[in-house]
Amino acid sequence: MALPDELERLAELHQRGVLSDDEFARAKARVMGEPAAAPAAPVTAINGWRRSLGDRWIGGVCGGLSQLTGVASWFWRLAFVLAVVCAGTGLLVYLLLWLLLPSEPLPAARPALAGS
Repeated sequence: MALPDELERLAELHQRGVLSDDEFARAKARVMGEPAAAPAAPVTAINGWRRSLGDRWIGGVCGGLSQLTGVASWFWRLAFVLAVVCAGTGLLVYLLLWLLLPSEPLPAARPALAGS
């Protein structure tokens, strides 16, 4: 099917309400050969999840959760403690996250001054 015909068909589907605005925009971009959109913000946030180096008591998991969600780290610590006390699964989850999550990169060391 030719490009104008494809675009006309997509416009017709959009006009009839078969395609939402977002679906229409993505389909049109695909037909036009435009590059795919960047990954959604939640995917990027999850891929950037790291154990905290600055806000840690044991492994930095709660500090990392705090940075990811914006919720205070004390809340996550309390949630893990309650999960350990109530069901015992909190310890397993914490240990798995400690083992599987990468740590934040170390801050770059500043070079020492020659005169000091």
